[in-house]
Amino acid sequence: MIGGLFIYNHKGEVLISRVYRDDIGRNAVDAFRVNVIHARQQVRSPVTNIARTSFFHVKRSNIWLAAVTKQNVNAAMVFEFLYKMCDVMTAYFGKISEENIKNNFVLIYELLDEILDFGYPQNSETGALKTFITQQGIKGQSQTKEEQSQITSQVTGQIGWRREGIKYRRNELFLDVLESVNLLMSPQGQVLSAHVSGRVVMKSYLSGMPECKFGMNDKIVIDKQGKGGTTEDTGKSDLGGGSSGKQSIAIDDCTFHQCVRLSKFDSERSISFIPPDGEYELMRYRTTKDIILPFRVIPLVREVGRTKLEVKVVIKSNFKPSLLAQKIEVRIPTPLNTSGVQVICMKGKAKYKASENAIVWKIKRMAGMKESQISAEIELLPTNDKKKWARPPISMNFEVPFAPSGLKVRYLKVFESKLNYSDHDVIKWVRYIGRSGIYETRC
Repeated sequence: MIGGLFIYNHKGEVLISRVYRDDIGRNAVDAFRVNVIHARQQVRSPVTNIARTSFFHVKRSNIWLAAVTKQNVNAAMVFEFLYKMCDVMTAYFGKISEENIKNNFVLIYELLDEILDFGYPQNSETGALKTFITQQGIKGQSQTKEEQSQITSQVTGQIGWRREGIKYRRNELFLDVLESVNLLMSPQGQVLSAHVSGRVVMKSYLSGMPECKFGMNDKIVIDKQGKGGTTEDTGKSDLGGGSSGKQSIAIDDCTFHQCVRLSKFDSERSISFIPPDGEYELMRYRTTKDIILPFRVIPLVREVGRTKLEVKVVIKSNFKPSLLAQKIEVRIPTPLNTSGVQVICMKGKAKYKASENAIVWKIKRMAGMKESQISAEIELLPTNDKKKWARPPISMNFEVPFAPSGLKVRYLKVFESKLNYSDHDVIKWVRYIGRSGIYETRC
């Protein structure tokens, strides 16, 4: 599997080095530094082959994580491991930076010894790792034999992501539906491409070994149950009011946390699982059909001779008037030979940023079914370049309190047979957040 793992800083200095196989030598460290980090041209591919050796790398701020192998390995599994390694380090010491890695290098080596065995990934669940790899240290005498056997059974047993004997005074579940909507629209308002990438993130503070059941308005389930299907809700899952009127959504593909019973999902389309303690990502999904586009951008660009441009952009919000969008930012590109810009906007603040060749228009909040516009006069310097301005697309950033895919949590049930608490005793919170991904309109 993985022959070695190296962590570099932006200069190419090795901060962490762990070799698992004899076929990986010290020259592999230098090969990656010379051919990738210090390459004359930026290396865009995350996989680089140098002298029959494959280097898989991910970058976090100014830190490079590289997995090295000479074998024909599953690339997706290697990247899954690297991303999981980043998540584990973030859970232990926060931001992945050179200073934090140097301050915690002993901890990182301990983690690598547990996560990788002879180059094969083992248990990488943060909750399980934190039971026996701590930042404070464990006194050998303070651990009883029962506690030690609990750790062993958790790491080697079937449910490696949750230990037994967890107790809370208040049993609570927090569920976040986080979506990123991506759009490319023509100047005439025709949708050229659109898709939503979503994540269901949970925080569970539940006692014992509970069984959870999660239901959403998946089209296959709704069609099975018929039009008069059950509408069990958590009681607090009506926060996604923007997706009202959509009975079901068609999910194109999805991936789950290892705690989800995949056999039950395949046969019944029900998501049942024993949740890890604390925060975790339950599932990821992608949809391409019947997407609610929160905003429509209507651009109008008029060239007045060779030294002037008139730009007018209207944005319209397309959701319930009772909902508020936040952190709205519209980026209108300008030609390279721009000498001056005069801007008039109805709402918010607009500013021309010469360093970015764009007019940046920011609005703090905007209610649904509203519209706002900006007008700009752009003065251009005379140029000998006969090439016409390419007119890059207008991009937009925003945050809305609903799921643009139309996904809704229908129910979230908790069963615990050993401890005397029922589903009604669990406090549940559901929140929907829709954000812009690459949200562009051609002008």
